[in-house]
Amino acid sequence: MTAIPMFPLGSVLFPYTPLLLRVFEPRYLTMIGRLLDEEDPEFGVVLIERGPEVGGGDRRSGLGTMARLVSVSPDAEMLHIVAVGTSRVTIEEWVDDAPYPRAEVTPLPELIWHDALTPLRTEAEAIVRRVLARADSRWEADTELSDDPLAAAWQLAAIAPLGEYDRYTLLQSTSVGALLGQVIDLTLEAESLWSAG
Repeated sequence: MTAIPMFPLGSVLFPYTPLLLRVFEPRYLTMIGRLLDEEDPEFGVVLIERGPEVGGGDRRSGLGTMARLVSVSPDAEMLHIVAVGTSRVTIEEWVDDAPYPRAEVTPLPELIWHDALTPLRTEAEAIVRRVLARADSRWEADTELSDDPLAAAWQLAAIAPLGEYDRYTLLQSTSVGALLGQVIDLTLEAESLWSAG
């Protein structure tokens, strides 16, 4: 099993969703530099459960998402990275963080889309867009989703106005039906909390 480069973050990355990073820590600059030498540069992203995003000493989740490097643009102080989530992985073991975090991972099977889930996806999308229209979120209510239904299901999870621990719950879904059902439940729960507040 080969140790892959890992990027612990204070946020969850879903498959089929974009990741924008500003990289300035020397260890991650080294990591990105090495990835640029690879034909298909990928790294893993995991949620930091506790601790700082900068400097290490964090506690990391056991499930993450691989990210494919799409573009890197430098400025005087940092690198601006665009990547996209690909597949989910479980973390088997963390190895030495020098020169940057690395872990041995096992890929999880991709979820399977069934056309019978179309009404559930339609309901989930309507609820997420309705709540986004009222929420203070980085996503707009009219955010475009993929035409691929599986990709769109993950993208709905990404744009739903939820906290990171709810997002991590969604990342652990074992079927598309469970994913969409939880998107609905968690979004409605968040909406009711705002309404009550």
